[in-house]
Amino acid sequence: MEKEGIITKALIHEYGNGKLEIEHENIVQVLESRDIPYELFTSKKLHRNQLKLNKNTLVVGDHSVMETVFKRLKFSCQNNSYPESLKPFLKRNVWESSLTRLFNESLEKDISDIFIKPKNKTKLFTGFVLNSSFDLFQLENYSKSTKLYCSEIVDWLSEFRVFVINSKIVGIKNYAGNPEIKLDLKEVEKAIKVFEKSDEKTAAYGIDFGVLSNGETALIEWNDGFALGSYNLEKEIYTDLIMTRWKEILSKSTI
Repeated sequence: MEKEGIITKALIHEYGNGKLEIEHENIVQVLESRDIPYELFTSKKLHRNQLKLNKNTLVVGDHSVMETVFKRLKFSCQNNSYPESLKPFLKRNVWESSLTRLFNESLEKDISDIFIKPKNKTKLFTGFVLNSSFDLFQLENYSKSTKLYCSEIVDWLSEFRVFVINSKIVGIKNYAGNPEIKLDLKEVEKAIKVFEKSDEKTAAYGIDFGVLSNGETALIEWNDGFALGSYNLEKEIYTDLIMTRWKEILSKSTI
């Protein structure tokens, strides 16, 4: 009998004809090196409820795929980009709103210089800057009840993803701006320490920090570890991160 918490098989999402995300290709390579068997699955197979899920099977997919998987597992995922414990590290004003609220506000005044992104469905649309109320028409086909995160505009000189497994930093990768402008690691470590003491923490995640034009290191956003861009993180470490978070999710699921 297999023990819970030990991954003996993996299910990897494909887009058809074996096409995989680059991160998922890396995971497949690591699984092969560890002699862990895997199967590819399509979204169609997932929606037809044809996947066999158990406590020993790793499931790998993008955000939309994993949302469906979580429903199968009866697992609730918050997708909170700005955990309450980390708000002091934002160094800028961030607030919640909705499309309805923004559209109503635009009838009274011009809305400009605000960065907006979806709150609950992370990949519903790519976050962008509202330069004027006119830009809201990009979202006219989305539900007016769509919840949003809004942020004042700041100038990022460099942006990095910090990868964390079991409270420890296991990698830092620059993904935008000048890579020579380094983070204040003491500030990053302070934020992680605060987060790890909160009830919002997860076993593995990516936490994005950047350097502002005034030289301060600030939190950009927090990202859960189940569907995470690797930015060329070493594939062994990335696979360990995905597996660590997945084991935690399985431990809280109903299967």
